[in-house]
Parts: sequence; structure tokens; C-alpha cells
Amino acid sequence: LTTGERGSIKPKADFNAKDDAVALRKAMKGLGTNEKTLIDVLTQRSSGQRQLICKAYQEEAPGKTLVEDLEGDNHGHFEDLLVALVTPPVIYDCQEVTKAMKGVGTKDSVLIEIFATRSNKQMKEISDAYLKQTEKKLTLDLKKETSGEFAKAILILAEGKRDENTQVDAAKAKEDAKTLYNAGEKKWGTDESKFIDILCQRSIPQLRQTLVEYKTISGKSLQESIEGEMSGDLEELLVAIVKCVKNVPAYLAERLHQGMKVQTVYFYVKYNEHIVV
Repeated sequence: LTTGERGSIKPKADFNAKDDAVALRKAMKGLGTNEKTLIDVLTQRSSGQRQLICKAYQEEAPGKTLVEDLEGDNHGHFEDLLVALVTPPVIYDCQEVTKAMKGVGTKDSVLIEIFATRSNKQMKEISDAYLKQTEKKLTLDLKKETSGEFAKAILILAEGKRDENTQVDAAKAKEDAKTLYNAGEKKWGTDESKFIDILCQRSIPQLRQTLVEYKTISGKSLQESIEGEMSGDLEELLVAIVKCVKNVPAYLAERLHQGMKVQTVYFYVKYNEHIVV
């Protein structure tokens, strides 16, 4: 659902990777760490620029990497965030997906947040990175770790099956809106498969029009209907998709706000760096 640089950090105009690498090296050399320099540099460079800094850092300090020095000179949630900032976004996503499926139970909220906000291209990159890092296919592991209709929806997103046509078919939008209404509000029980097929495969522009048509037909927003008809992880995933169809940054801002209401900022960021990097 997103392309190019992620987050609100824009490329710095007078960027010089070598100068930044030298500044970071100096900030971590000797006793103590100049945390202000680390913050000023790493939070004011785009993701692409941070990768160039990593390369320049290795040239300035042969045998060392920026990640290793950040891990050695910092600790706790501050360290987690700094390392996340210098990790390529696709690698970070891959690591988060891997951690979400490790151990007992699966952290479905992490899968939802990533899979609902990434484009087909980004999902392909995550799948490729997952195969390279784990020597396993992402889709096969998802099948093992998820179940039911939630698994079906997650797999469609993981396989990058969303239509990317930017043209809107108004008649199709009305037809899909009616299909969704008949599958939920109009009948006893809910045909969840219809919601999954439409929300996980139609293009974003097409879905925006479908949301409009659905409100006209049902008198409710599609989000309200999903929340009333479904529950659990599938409800959370489909609601996330609807919110992202409207506005991805608004969805991620909401996620941050929700987390900060119940935990300290650093604690929440530890589990949600992929929102801000």
C-alpha cells in the first residue's frame, strides 16, 4: 500500500554520508556515548541515506559495522530503536515477521500491521528476504503458524495478489459493495470469504470507491459492519485493511497512539519500530 521512503523522515538536502559516519564514530569512541549526536543524525536522515551512512561507517572503521557499535555502546529500548533505524526496512520487516512466528503462539498483531500496510512489491521483497535468512518459504511457515479464515487472508496478502490497476470500475465497486452487504448485514451469519476475497485482492483505488458504495447501500461504514459481524484476528486484519485503504499514515498514527496510552513510549516503540523507520 506504500511506496518509496516510509515514515515522515525526508532525505536531508545537504547530505554527506562520510561526514555523518565520522560524526557517529566520534560519538561512540572512547568512554561514554554522545547520544545527542546519534539522535540528531539517525532521526534526520531518510532510510536510504542511513544505508549509505552504514557503508561509509565501515570504510571509516574497517572491521566494524555501525550496527555492532550501536549495540555495544547503547542499551535497552534506545539501542533497539537505533538499530532499527539503520536496518534496511525490508530486512527489519523480515526480522519482525520471523520473531512474530517464533515460540509458543504467533503475534498476529505484528503480522497484521506489516501485511496490511505493505504493497505487492514490498511483500515480494519480504518473502525473498525471509527465504534468504531462514531457508524457508514465508507462505509455508504462515500456513503452519496461522489458521482458519485469518490464515487465508494473510496468505493472499503474503503472496501479493492485490490488483494494482489504478483505474476505478464504478459498476464493479457497486457490485462488490452489494456482495459484501449480502454476505454480512443482510444475512444470518457472515460469509467471511467474500470479505477476504474483495478486501485482500481489489486495488486500493477500487476499494476506496467500494467503501463509498457500501455506505450508500447499507447506511453503515464497512468498518462498522466488519466490527459488528466478525471478531478476533480476522476482524482486526480486515479493519486494518479498511483503515489503510483510507489513509496508511493515519492508521499507523492510531497504532502508536493506542500503544502510548497503555505503555511508556520506549516500551511501545520496542515492539513497533517498523512504524517509524
